[in-house]
Amino acid sequence: MLKSLTNLLKGSSTSATASSKKGPCPAKDSRIRTKEFLISLQDEICAGLENHDGEGKFVEESWERPEGGGGRSRVMTEGRIFEQGGVNFSEVHGDALPPSIINQRPEAKGHPWFATGTSMVLHPRNPYLPTVHLNYRYFEAGPVWWFGGGADLTPYYPYLADAKHFHSTHLAACDSIRPELHKVFKPWCDEYFFLKHRNETRGIGGIFYDYQDGTGELYKGTNSQGQAALVSNDIGPTSMQWEELFSLSKACGKSFLPAYLPIIEKRQNNSYSEEERNFQLYRRGRYVEFNLVWDRGTIFGLQTNGRTESILMSLPPLARWEYGYKAPENSREALLTDLFTKPQSWLEDISLEEKCKIHNALD
Repeated sequence: MLKSLTNLLKGSSTSATASSKKGPCPAKDSRIRTKEFLISLQDEICAGLENHDGEGKFVEESWERPEGGGGRSRVMTEGRIFEQGGVNFSEVHGDALPPSIINQRPEAKGHPWFATGTSMVLHPRNPYLPTVHLNYRYFEAGPVWWFGGGADLTPYYPYLADAKHFHSTHLAACDSIRPELHKVFKPWCDEYFFLKHRNETRGIGGIFYDYQDGTGELYKGTNSQGQAALVSNDIGPTSMQWEELFSLSKACGKSFLPAYLPIIEKRQNNSYSEEERNFQLYRRGRYVEFNLVWDRGTIFGLQTNGRTESILMSLPPLARWEYGYKAPENSREALLTDLFTKPQSWLEDISLEEKCKIHNALD
């Protein structure tokens, strides 16, 4: 089972409270439409990436889940740009939900369930090209249903212009549905992709949302004192229909290539040294740490005998660890660890320009 879908089957105490109230109903053809969209999103992203790489091709492996459903995993290795990348789709279903979701969502008990999602991670070879992640998913079980998803960027030698472009593109996608969405989804992303044991974010964030069923407040996470929760509380309860949330998934999913490919185009010919490559591999180690220690989907998927190759597709082909490493003071590497692994107001904070200008990291 894909990692994107293990998130769906895990649930949270916050979302349970929200969804126990009677809310909007899914469209009658909800399962067919979400599945078709997510398949088309996988196709669109793979075609765009292959066209841009020029050499690398995705190799597809279809698989079946004995309990019901299956998927198709697509992996590119040793491309011109992408050292490794995977774009996965799955659609799974069954009659019995695991205890973890029944405990949180008792109203789902006894109902057949359905889950579908597309998940992607790309690891470029050049240290000046950022790693990127995308995941959009949908779940149903009787009266229980929700959308989740998002995308985040993890640079190693960052540029402020790239951070602004990635965030502004996703801001526009959210705003095309409702202007209040990005105000919650941006800090929620900073909160979710956070390495607690390192006290740093995985990268510069993007957007993240989960358990969106059109009822209650937008934020349905676990940190009631975090920025996302505070903003969501200020906005108050937000009612959204299934069609609107489906449109949100489509708008955000289709914003990925416009958000990422211009960054690749701009940085793909940057020359780099062995020292910069080693720093990239060191920071990739942080990516591994997050996915194996903190990511809900990875942990739950492995514990429930999901399809291991698809679950661990997000890991880079190469990474390294160095005991007690500290970036040299005032170095480009220090800029990453001091500024680009901390939550920032990338589109509003003008002080970031001066901090990046010193390191020629503006554009």
